[in-house]
Amino acid sequence: MSSLNHCIKFELDVKDENIVFKDYFYKSIKLQKHKIYEAELIQPACPFCGSLDLLHNGHLITNIHYPTANASLPVIIRLAKQRVKCRDCERWSMAQSELVNKYCSISNASKLKVLSALTEDRSMTSIARENNVSINTVQRVLGNCSHRFIDSCEYLPAHLAFDEFKGVDRQLHFICLDGDSHQVVQILRTRYKKNLLKYFGRFSPQARANVRTVTMDLNFYYQDIVRACFPNAQIVIDRFHMIQMLTRSFNSLRVKVMKTFDKRSRQYQLLKSPWKLYLKKFDELEKVHPRYNWHYKDCLTQAQVVTEGINANTALENSYNLMQDFIQAIETGNTQKLKSLINCKDQIGTLMHKTLLTFKYNLTAVLNGAELPYSNGCLEGFNRKIKQIERTAFGYSSFTNLLTRIRLEENLYKENILT
Repeated sequence: MSSLNHCIKFELDVKDENIVFKDYFYKSIKLQKHKIYEAELIQPACPFCGSLDLLHNGHLITNIHYPTANASLPVIIRLAKQRVKCRDCERWSMAQSELVNKYCSISNASKLKVLSALTEDRSMTSIARENNVSINTVQRVLGNCSHRFIDSCEYLPAHLAFDEFKGVDRQLHFICLDGDSHQVVQILRTRYKKNLLKYFGRFSPQARANVRTVTMDLNFYYQDIVRACFPNAQIVIDRFHMIQMLTRSFNSLRVKVMKTFDKRSRQYQLLKSPWKLYLKKFDELEKVHPRYNWHYKDCLTQAQVVTEGINANTALENSYNLMQDFIQAIETGNTQKLKSLINCKDQIGTLMHKTLLTFKYNLTAVLNGAELPYSNGCLEGFNRKIKQIERTAFGYSSFTNLLTRIRLEENLYKENILT
């Protein structure tokens, strides 16, 4: 019996000396074959006074679900917990073990395995199926670890990145990242100005004074929050959002000019079918090998297509040249060139003119975006990761569960999940 006990403990990795395994057998439960181990949990001493003079009074049988490498053969430990009465203090007690919590039939090893699986991009259904537990058990494990991610209000990194993402009930949630380590600083349920001011107001003046730059898009009230909360911070407009605004403005003008021509005309076809070429950098266009295109019935290189297309309208040509020069100035960090382009007086489209007025209104932040190396690229990548988490789970109805799952899937917590 002793040899069998040691073998089963070694197989199941059970280290509790008070558990004694007696036998095992196979049984079909709900049309599925289970492997059942019979064991007894001994109460060596009184947990209240430590006395060894105990009066045994039966057992409490508990069927404990235990993890196994073979998901098709679930393991159940039929544990008989001793119920005793201390003759010295006359108090009743029941044997307890680290194998399973009190009043629980799911082993702690199974919970740790579920928690480890929650750090991966998997659905709760597949995790429950693999560990032979219910989906509600997986949700309870997820909810029980939400307290791990309570952030302190004593420190803020020197470089922050602000943005929002669409989450529970298609609402926009605020997210803030560390611009250097790319770790999450905070995720808030809403992005309203009063809530953000209230959150950052919890930090000490020394912590808020430590912030040097805040990278963001052209959201108008984010800048008010930075000026109110971070006295030493520079506002940095993300380079991607600036170029995105320019390309959208140009694309709108291209469509508007295109619709002025007849649909069967050469100018219409040059502006319509190769529309992606107009959004690329001119230096990356093919200039040597022409190709035949059946839309405009001619053999032209990519550079020839773009050149002939923008020559159809003066405003379109000026807007295209402005966009190309702006992108080049952003990449090289030429702030003087950016200033001259923003103050451009050439004939351009209405939407392009409004975009330049927006840049002019936020001139200092725009120049900081071109000059400083910080951007929202890390934040956009993390938002893409959040979208994948929501897509795998077919959406979340609880913001707390979504927040906990996001934090669990961070690389920082994958390494220390069991510590």
